[in-house]
Amino acid sequence: MNQTETFGYAAPEAAAPGRELTFLEAIREGLWEEMARDAAVCIIGEDVGGEFGGAFKVTHGLAAEFGDARVRNTPLSELSFVGMATGMALMGLRPVIEMQFADFISSAFDSIVQYAATNHYRWGAPVPWVIRAPSDGGISSGPFHSQNPEAWFVHTPGLKVVSPATPADAKGLLISAIRDPNPVIYFEPKPLYRSVRGVVPEGEHVVPIGEAAVVRRGDDLSIITYGAQVREAVTAAESMARDGIAAEVLDLRTLKPLDWDAVARTVDRTGKVLIVHSANRLLGIGAEIAAEIAERCFDMLDAPPVRLGGLDTPIPFSPPLEQAYRPAAAKIEAAARSLAAY
Repeated sequence: MNQTETFGYAAPEAAAPGRELTFLEAIREGLWEEMARDAAVCIIGEDVGGEFGGAFKVTHGLAAEFGDARVRNTPLSELSFVGMATGMALMGLRPVIEMQFADFISSAFDSIVQYAATNHYRWGAPVPWVIRAPSDGGISSGPFHSQNPEAWFVHTPGLKVVSPATPADAKGLLISAIRDPNPVIYFEPKPLYRSVRGVVPEGEHVVPIGEAAVVRRGDDLSIITYGAQVREAVTAAESMARDGIAAEVLDLRTLKPLDWDAVARTVDRTGKVLIVHSANRLLGIGAEIAAEIAERCFDMLDAPPVRLGGLDTPIPFSPPLEQAYRPAAAKIEAAARSLAAY
């Protein structure tokens, strides 16, 4: 998407006064404010400092404002700088780690799941770091720069996992993640960086970790999703509304801890559920949600839960093939219409 699109979905709650920012600007503003508020907050990663400001320019200007000691470039070694960040966090700092792409997080898997995630359980030590992981495809970046590995980390006790869908949530969830005493992995859908704008409230804006948001009301079926697919789900719901099909869209916002009460409420309201995510469908977040709905909400259901995700293949470079791989508004609408007619 070349043009910037305004995307502040029609949430049932009234939005607070604010300014329109892009998704990327909202993340940068959250980083800036937290660094100004707390001297323990620092940024590390590949090319985050100096004039470069990160692969996507999210950290541009922060080194000039806060100095090279707090915005520090690292070698090209994810395993080493995540391990370093864990040590920094244990010593009282609050590092925000930038992965150039979420795909590269696998290089630091051992540091994340064996050490950072288990420290509090093993000896009561908090590890207050955040990994910012630019995720998702849609921009023809191929299999090494387009993945959605969130299910790996939701499976790991000791980690929190979030994935915002709007500029307001991008800022508010990032601030919550930085202030949290636990290690938090913050998946930011890079297709949204400059393609969407939304109102971000003035002043301190914090979105609590663990709270989903109903972003569109409906009574006929529920679409449960997160990240980049929220925009696609809202587009699909608006299209179906013209034919009298009222789809509710629930943005999970946090994947761990997941807001099961919000999930149960939307299932109870509509009785039909479509779960959508960009990651491949096999053993994705949708599988766990569908299983939990079947256990917790079986008597509320009027149809089996339906999952829609990416294909079980590496993500292709080719734009037409990538479109075939990923869920999007047209696929969501087709699945939702079929479910509504069940």
